[in-house]
Amino acid sequence: MRFSRNDSATYLAAQLAKSFSKALNKRAAALGFSPGQFPVLLELWNEDGLTQRQLLDRVDVEQATLANTLARMERDGLIERKPHPRDRRAQIIELTDKGRDLERQAIAASRDTDNAMLAGLLKFERHLLLEYMGRTIDAARAVDQKV
Repeated sequence: MRFSRNDSATYLAAQLAKSFSKALNKRAAALGFSPGQFPVLLELWNEDGLTQRQLLDRVDVEQATLANTLARMERDGLIERKPHPRDRRAQIIELTDKGRDLERQAIAASRDTDNAMLAGLLKFERHLLLEYMGRTIDAARAVDQKV
């Protein structure tokens, strides 16, 4: 029995993620951020002043990955770390003016990427795709918790 990679959700999801990331990277680089920083920026735009632990719980990446991402963001002037007022072990992550000023353009870049990548789909197909993607992600997380 032959197996085509086009019959593999794993393969197709990886290809889709790669394509979206590549398309966003082109737009993001011109603005001064990377696709890997975007989830952190989204969280901080919604609630600035989170701890690294809070960010880790929200962005679903490994601790080392987040630490490296935050170091690059700090180097690039997007965030600054401040001592936590009550917990000497923790740091507060705050957006700089540069990080805050990036919000409108970065979200527009993300929307432009989505629109370009999904241009071949009708509006209802986009909604269905997003719903199915969300349900698949939820199912994958449930499987991860069992393993």
